[in-house]
Amino acid sequence: MYLQTALLSAGLLHLTHGLPKPQITYEENSGPVGGVTPQFPTFTAAAGDLRGSTNLQGGIASRPPVSGGDSAVVPDPEFVNGQDADADLGLYLDFNSATFPNGPQPVRGGIGGTDPGPRTFEYEKLNPDLYAPPGTDTGDVPNAMWPFGLSHNRAGTGEGSGWARQQNVEVLPAATAMAGVDMRLAPNAYRELHWHTSAEWALVLKGSVRVAAINEDGASFVDDVTAGDVWFFPAGVPHSLQALHEGAEFLLVFNSGTFSEDETFLATEMILRSPKEVWAKNLQVDVSALDNIPQDQKYIFNGTPAPADIEKQNITGSAGALSGPTGYTYHWSQQDFHNTTGGSVKILDPLTFPIAEMFSAALVVLEPGAMREVHWHTTSDEWSYFLQGSARISVFQAPASSRTFDFTAGDVGYIPQAAGHYVENTGTEDVIFLEVLLAKKFADISASQWLALTPRQVVKDTLNLTDAVLDAQPKDKTLIKPGNANLTAIATESS
Repeated sequence: MYLQTALLSAGLLHLTHGLPKPQITYEENSGPVGGVTPQFPTFTAAAGDLRGSTNLQGGIASRPPVSGGDSAVVPDPEFVNGQDADADLGLYLDFNSATFPNGPQPVRGGIGGTDPGPRTFEYEKLNPDLYAPPGTDTGDVPNAMWPFGLSHNRAGTGEGSGWARQQNVEVLPAATAMAGVDMRLAPNAYRELHWHTSAEWALVLKGSVRVAAINEDGASFVDDVTAGDVWFFPAGVPHSLQALHEGAEFLLVFNSGTFSEDETFLATEMILRSPKEVWAKNLQVDVSALDNIPQDQKYIFNGTPAPADIEKQNITGSAGALSGPTGYTYHWSQQDFHNTTGGSVKILDPLTFPIAEMFSAALVVLEPGAMREVHWHTTSDEWSYFLQGSARISVFQAPASSRTFDFTAGDVGYIPQAAGHYVENTGTEDVIFLEVLLAKKFADISASQWLALTPRQVVKDTLNLTDAVLDAQPKDKTLIKPGNANLTAIATESS
């Protein structure tokens, strides 16, 4: 608009017709809406008043007709498979199969109504359980989902060096105990020397990273980690991160919901924020030795390649080097999965990675139709991250509230401590997701196991379940439940 105005004043408006048009294309409502009928003609000069007449006030202005006026009727609404089933069945609705502009529609089992707009259909296709919620959803549950794709991306200071985006209470208010950062480092790029007020647990998503740190005793640590490996730094421990020759992307989890990547203690800022005289004395050098100190933080920046021989960077003092139970890395990629019907799981907690004394995690793979069983965590909130595929989670909160959220790759989930939930694969490919707890051991309460190990009379008197149902409940925890990949098949089976 500013450019058009400038060209108009210079008599060059005709040049605007050669300017590139926006390339964003997506399915949205079109036509008259809100009393506006697009497209407006192009004007070359100001015309019309900004305010209307007082004759348009209620009781004075003419009224619209009761019928035959502007219509909110959706002609020929389209419904997808399973949408006419009982709403309490809560079938997953594949809104990707709906055809613009007649679908999708926010209706389940006849409950709800059509949507004439305004709307952007892509949001509804990604979030069918919010747009047409299961009939079992009720009450108020805080938002439990945030896509990193909506987080502000902060670029590094070097050309093409990388970026970082974060999730904290500013964007997901319910996530009070944990926050996450998704960070990318170009080949050989650094995350500047730094430390945090929070502990840092990390999973490498792609590529490889060289990590280095020291502890309070002056014991040093350096190691290389690759996709699937984990590092952990306690609060206050200074460290560096450098991508190896193929670059890296990794996920960081912090034990504070208010954590901000922008409030990190940086080595450059540490030196810049105290007098040079102090640093010269501290480093026992002449002040002139500080002439080339960077005048701004480097944050994420390009670096020289790390040597292939890591021993060249293994610098130790009298306290020696950290390794084993005191080391800051765990090569989780080399741990085999526990495989079961419907998927696979592997767990990492202080039992095998003791330095991360209050971080426990599970990496879960669900086959199509399978689900992470209904469960809850007794002492910790759950911070989840979806690496691949699509899934949904219903969060149950006392006494009688629940809400179902949909997830795809790059999304964060957050489940409050003791809130019942499951994770169901809603796609045609495997779902891969991470569960992180602030706990000394990864553990949960399995709803099925609870029912199996509670006196049968108590369960039958409470829930009216039959012996056949209770006989099918496992006395040992299964973690994953297999299921039909056709998520609407049950509608046909029960009809």
